[in-house]
Amino acid sequence: MALSPWLFLLPGILFFAVYVIAPIFQSIWISFYEWDGLGEKYWIGLDNYRELLDDDRFYTSLKNNVIWLILYMLAVPLGLAIALFLNQTVTGIRLYKSLFFFPFVISQVVVGLIFTWFYNPSFGIVGKLWTFFGATPPAILADETLVTYGIIAAGLWPQIAYCMILYLTGLNNVSPDQIEAGRLDNARGWKMLWYIIIPQLKPATFIAIVVTVIGALRSFDLIAIMTQGGPYGSSNVLAYYMYETALSEYGYRMGYGSAIATVLFLIMVVYISYFLWRMYQDEKS
Repeated sequence: MALSPWLFLLPGILFFAVYVIAPIFQSIWISFYEWDGLGEKYWIGLDNYRELLDDDRFYTSLKNNVIWLILYMLAVPLGLAIALFLNQTVTGIRLYKSLFFFPFVISQVVVGLIFTWFYNPSFGIVGKLWTFFGATPPAILADETLVTYGIIAAGLWPQIAYCMILYLTGLNNVSPDQIEAGRLDNARGWKMLWYIIIPQLKPATFIAIVVTVIGALRSFDLIAIMTQGGPYGSSNVLAYYMYETALSEYGYRMGYGSAIATVLFLIMVVYISYFLWRMYQDEKS
């Protein structure tokens, strides 16, 4: 009987090992080679990583990933705020939930196209608003200083919906006894939220943060649809720069692309390990 759970887990473990763990180590191993993906591999040691240190496009991509990480975290509190609003029994609440849930179920490609039209200075909503107030509409996706923020805003739309779903599920499991006890102790408003509700939402918060961090670091599809890294590489992130270097028409440098992927993986491991450690410390205390 003790083996029964492992027999059920075995297929999943095998698939995870073959399609997730093995490729990670394979990618790290390839990063020590110069390879075009088809011909002979040439061992070059740490040369790909040394080249990264002098690569301005790598630093631009890294900086943009940091911006993504910081601003993408807005999805967590905004998702909580919307979940609190929707966690009520009022007329039409199911319709409101469906409208807020809608961004999560549509493809990222569709989200990218919608916001590309939205930002268009000629016929998009942004252009119309600027024109209405007598100003010249900005070309957000063609402006090196605005383009990254415009793409992040597009990514936040479905990410907020995802965090909202997590918190709605968590709110259904909030203990009503603790809420009643808080009311007896005169806990209202922010005090009720901060001391009674949010501590019970720690599992949902942890998942929301981890998923949001992973989403920010692996941001690729919106950039591929909206700008393809432009203008002049200013909206590149590590995931798209890795693809551009290793697989696109700009060069088949599998080793250099794997080095970029390894750096991205290490950043992700550090971030998630930190949150796991914080959660473990909270559980101990």
